Amino acid sequence: MELTAENYYDNATSFDYMSTSLYKDFRKCEAFALAKLNGEYLAVMDPTALLVGNYVHSYFESEASHSAFIEKNKDAMMTKSGALRAPYKVGDNMIKCLEADQVFNNLYSVGEKEVIVTGDIFGHQWKGKIDSLNLDKQYFCDIKTTADIHKGFWDKDERCKVPFIKAYGYYLQMAIYTELIKQTFGVECQPFIFAVSKQTPCDHDAFSFNSEQDQEYLKEALEDVKEHQDHIADLIAGRAEPERCGHCEYCRATKQITAFTSAADIEVE
Repeated sequence: MELTAENYYDNATSFDYMSTSLYKDFRKCEAFALAKLNGEYLAVMDPTALLVGNYVHSYFESEASHSAFIEKNKDAMMTKSGALRAPYKVGDNMIKCLEADQVFNNLYSVGEKEVIVTGDIFGHQWKGKIDSLNLDKQYFCDIKTTADIHKGFWDKDERCKVPFIKAYGYYLQMAIYTELIKQTFGVECQPFIFAVSKQTPCDHDAFSFNSEQDQEYLKEALEDVKEHQDHIADLIAGRAEPERCGHCEYCRATKQITAFTSAADIEVE
């Protein structure tokens, strides 16, 4: 299937191409990811955070894209009187915050926006969409909206708090996108993240991935893909049975008690 701007987010393309979001879903809970992919379960979630992020992204894509996004989502974004709802007013503040920064303007604005890239990673087809790509200068940028840039998130494997970039799997995304750009255009590009917070006033910063620790995290992300994606492909093809994590919304919604658990053995997070 050929990917286009119109069909990129269609669920059908996920059977032909892996994406970072789909991969992360499977790594969190196989049963949830498969049920969601097959249309057997609709995630129970407040779409506001996602819409605010897309609202900010669309502004920096183009005026036409931003107008089209508002028109498509006006019922969610506007009150009955036509006023912008509070979360999107925060989105406007985030836009103004980035727009006023010279480094952001110098790097992000000059790149080609929403570039689709594909490629083979360890024997499987992947897809990605680059927020801003500058092949001439050999870099790409991604905008991330977050509640607080400096908030820590507990990592049960490392047993400590980690920054949002690691907590949300953005090392994986940057590693995959770097490889897909190289396969699509024959150019090795450096990744940058421009993060902006939902605080008042907004915080913002620019992040590179050049340190030894960053490079190690990028390498680990690709090693994780190499280790697990054959199994994920088997799950999607129906050649393997998915495991339940036991804690996510899907597992809670579909849970059936099969045995007693000792009160002393209750799992805690």
